[in-house]
Amino acid sequence: MTAVRRLADLAWPEVHELAANGALLAIPLGATEQHGPHLPLSTDTEVAIALCEALAHSRDDVVIAPAVPYGSSGEHIGFAGTLSIGQDATELVITELGRSACETFAHVLFVSAHGGNAGPLTRAVARLRVESRDVRAYTPAWDGDPHAGHIETAIMLTLRPTTVRMDRAETGNTRPLRELMPQLREHGLRAVTENGILGDPLGATAFHGDLLLGRLAAALSREVSAWRATEPA
Repeated sequence: MTAVRRLADLAWPEVHELAANGALLAIPLGATEQHGPHLPLSTDTEVAIALCEALAHSRDDVVIAPAVPYGSSGEHIGFAGTLSIGQDATELVITELGRSACETFAHVLFVSAHGGNAGPLTRAVARLRVESRDVRAYTPAWDGDPHAGHIETAIMLTLRPTTVRMDRAETGNTRPLRELMPQLREHGLRAVTENGILGDPLGATAFHGDLLLGRLAAALSREVSAWRATEPA
């Protein structure tokens, strides 16, 4: 297993050497937003960091940047603790961060574990690529509960079990997300779930979380391998 290299732990000459040898910079993008009464507000950020770490363990050309713990979470406003910087600011942060990162690294990967970042991330990466920067994005996807339900609860039981309050876990709105989206977009999450959960976290286990995380990490590794394989020899 390859050792994890963290940008914040390195001195600039070390970073210069790694970048000169073709290292890619993985930047975790998360959020600080409610995840029901049982999960920490850092859930999306924790998942993004874990995926970057898994990638770094599987490859010897990865450096992990400090995570961005804020994103576009306006749909969660009304739940205490949610901190959102909105779509425009998120897009600007990603764009400027990408430009800055590409001053050192020829390859930059944004790993976002928050669905609300999707629009800003897509637009920012498109702009960076138009500017001839080799920047990519990865967002994990899964079938099942979309927010603070079985999936995220199981993953957090694997990553940071002491932050999960299973005694407070309860079923949320279990209707399909496609049915909820019109009201959610117009009025926010409060309009479709009183406890902030879309799904059912009851019965989630760390064992299942470990399996899920492994599948997501493997999908990320395959995408990065395909990306790097397209480079000229």
